[in-house]
Amino acid sequence: DRRCNRRRHDRRRPAGDRRRGRRCLDGPTSAPLAPQEEEALWQATMSDEDDIAPPDEGAEVDELEPAEALEELLEEVADGLGLEVEVEVQEGDGVLRGSLRGEDVGLFIGRRGQTIDAVQHLAQRIVFREGPSPVRVVVDADGYRERRAESLRADAEQAAEDVQSSGQPVQLDPMPAAERRIVHEYLRERGGVATHSEGDEPERRLVVTPLED
Repeated sequence: DRRCNRRRHDRRRPAGDRRRGRRCLDGPTSAPLAPQEEEALWQATMSDEDDIAPPDEGAEVDELEPAEALEELLEEVADGLGLEVEVEVQEGDGVLRGSLRGEDVGLFIGRRGQTIDAVQHLAQRIVFREGPSPVRVVVDADGYRERRAESLRADAEQAAEDVQSSGQPVQLDPMPAAERRIVHEYLRERGGVATHSEGDEPERRLVVTPLED
């Protein structure tokens, strides 16, 4: 049986209107970003993630449960982007899922999902600061993850058909590990072709090949 602790925030709060006494990130609220600054946000997020470390001894830090820490992080990111959204956090089946709903979440998703993927990667590190956790953090916005998964499966099906008709390997575009996993699993269940990954992150890509005789 699936057990889920669901936290829903039905109010919409303007950017910068935070609750007091609970913080996940240090520093003042960022000013709303213009759309052209989106890629800079993604690059900064990815470059800063390796600097995450436990707070200094003696520093005053609120102890948050994982769901609360994820909620707080997503609210701060949304505030920084100037978005008015609802944040919903669900727990269950080894997944901690944070979802944003509202207007202009395309800025949060970013070009080709770069921003939302960066936030998800960062969230895993922030929510579980002690180290690797069996619980996987997933960050979504207005159903983007499922729409993206459907698109990946369609691309995988087309690639498999091309491989079977031509007998030649087909390389897919570079994608993050989570998306490669979706394609691997789809084609494994489909059958008729084989898959493997090549290259180094962030240019690592999946290759679809004919089955060996």
